[in-house]
Amino acid sequence: MATVTKKELIDRISDNTQAKRILVKRIIQSFLDEITSELARDNRLEFRDFGVFETRTRASRIAQNPKTLERVEVPAKRTVKFKMGRLMKQNISKPLATTEPVK
Repeated sequence: MATVTKKELIDRISDNTQAKRILVKRIIQSFLDEITSELARDNRLEFRDFGVFETRTRASRIAQNPKTLERVEVPAKRTVKFKMGRLMKQNISKPLATTEPVK
C-alpha cells in the first residue's frame, strides 16, 4: 500500500486543471480547515456519493498500563467517524488491478 501526501495530491490536481500550484494548495488547505472547523463545532459534514464525517464521543473507561499493570482512567474523548458514500463504496469494492509479467 502506497502513501499519498497532500503535496502529491496538490501536484496532481494542479497538473490536471492547469491551475497554479499555489492556488490549488490554498484551496485544499482552506477546504481542510473548514472541515476541521465544522467538526470542532460538532456539525455533520455530508458529501453526496463520497461520504459523511461526524463526531462521536467515546465514553471514559478504565484501562491498564501493560508495564506496571496499574489501572488508569482514560477520560471521555471526541473522535471523528467517516462513513463511505455510494460511489466510494463501489470504487473501493472493485478488485485491485494486478500486474502480470509480460511473456
